[in-house]
Amino acid sequence: MTLRDQIRRRGATSPSRRLVLLLSVAALAFGSLFAAPAAAAADRNPVVFVHGWSSSSSAWDEMVADFKAAGYTDSELYAWDYNSGQSNKTTAKQLATLIDDVRATTGAAQVDVVTHSMGGLNSRWYVKFLDGTNYVDDWVSLAGPNHGTNSAYWCWTTSCYEMRPGSNFLTKLNAGDETPGSVDYGTWWSSCDGVINPDDSVLLDGAKNTWVGCISHSAFLSNDAVSQDVRDFVAAT
Repeated sequence: MTLRDQIRRRGATSPSRRLVLLLSVAALAFGSLFAAPAAAAADRNPVVFVHGWSSSSSAWDEMVADFKAAGYTDSELYAWDYNSGQSNKTTAKQLATLIDDVRATTGAAQVDVVTHSMGGLNSRWYVKFLDGTNYVDDWVSLAGPNHGTNSAYWCWTTSCYEMRPGSNFLTKLNAGDETPGSVDYGTWWSSCDGVINPDDSVLLDGAKNTWVGCISHSAFLSNDAVSQDVRDFVAAT
């Protein structure tokens, strides 16, 4: 028997009881208005943000704010800090642990990973060599030195040596399939990036490679058009 039938059948009951039943119907109808958005949010992957060399999680503040304005919650957004001087291989292992923790906390099967600069290298190592193809749905590289950058000759940490064109690290990372698994890969690059040289180092075979025009290396983190592109990419794929 439906709630509507119950109300009809109890028409002779007291006014107060009829009021309770009518309020129950109203509550059910009101709740149904929000059921679809809640389900949509439940289907959305949490997002892990990986900063670049000599940076920190605060670099993502503006983009995280954009994601929140678009409906994401704090529990879906993870901007992460790590020691950017250490080997990208070490960072990749730490990222693997972080993503396992995020998945355990949220119950999500997969995450989306958004990176800037060198963050693209350690996250790619995780995806390619540490079983990350199973746990990353969408991967984003903003101004990433995916094939090395001449700027790395001016710094001397382990990670800088790995970013130099032709390094052993990059040779292994880029050997064979640059975009393995069923992960959706996207890169964004600028023709005015003074840090990534050559500019087209960012592009990857098998990725959606997007030219953003003429913006600086750090502007990728605050540019509204780039931020919108990233949100559209992780939402659509």
